[in-house]
Amino acid sequence: MWMDGGSIDHILGADQQGRDILSRIIHGARITLIIAGAALLIGGSVGVTLGMISGYYGGIIDEVIMRIIDVKLALPLILVALVVVITIGQSFPILVGILAINAWSGFARQVRAEALKVKEMEYVSLARIAGASDRRILFKHIFPGVLNTVIVIATLQVGGLILTEAILSFLGAGIPPPTPAWGSMVSEGRQYLGTAWWLSVFPGTAIFLTVFAFNFIGDWLRDQLDPNLRQLG
Repeated sequence: MWMDGGSIDHILGADQQGRDILSRIIHGARITLIIAGAALLIGGSVGVTLGMISGYYGGIIDEVIMRIIDVKLALPLILVALVVVITIGQSFPILVGILAINAWSGFARQVRAEALKVKEMEYVSLARIAGASDRRILFKHIFPGVLNTVIVIATLQVGGLILTEAILSFLGAGIPPPTPAWGSMVSEGRQYLGTAWWLSVFPGTAIFLTVFAFNFIGDWLRDQLDPNLRQLG
């Protein structure tokens, strides 16, 4: 399409092996969203649970969980991912696990902050006086109180996970070939930028637009679900 005498059969062009770029971008979108969704589900479940436990119990439990988060945040994700891939190898479960580890701490910190406020509310105190177990209080009373925050964090995290997956694939630590991934498509097209710019530009544009869209959705949800922001509006 983008060369002299090119065909409109490949509207976004084709790669060095004649594969259609548009088809690979569409297939790569499915792979990227499945990976981001799985990592978000696993990391979010772990982070929300630990955040509620940390905020509800406090004391030494809170201190231990928060220090684990500090250690996790101090570790360079890209370096850890490269070491894991070199040691174990590339695979779908490995990539999902790496992204889930990257995602859970954001949930844990925000949910902990919300749980500290929710646990002081009267309905939680009444449930405790009525003899409700800690597990029931956590999941029947505190979790609904932090659910709005969880939804907003999840939406904002999707863009970050997609971008992280693209970076790892670009560096060769993501989905193994020949499965198309946006990051690996950008990487494969680097050496042809002078003559076949579309190999990297269109997958890169797909990454940009997808992350941009999810960030906008996250901002909109935050405005809709935050009662303080609704009052200001």
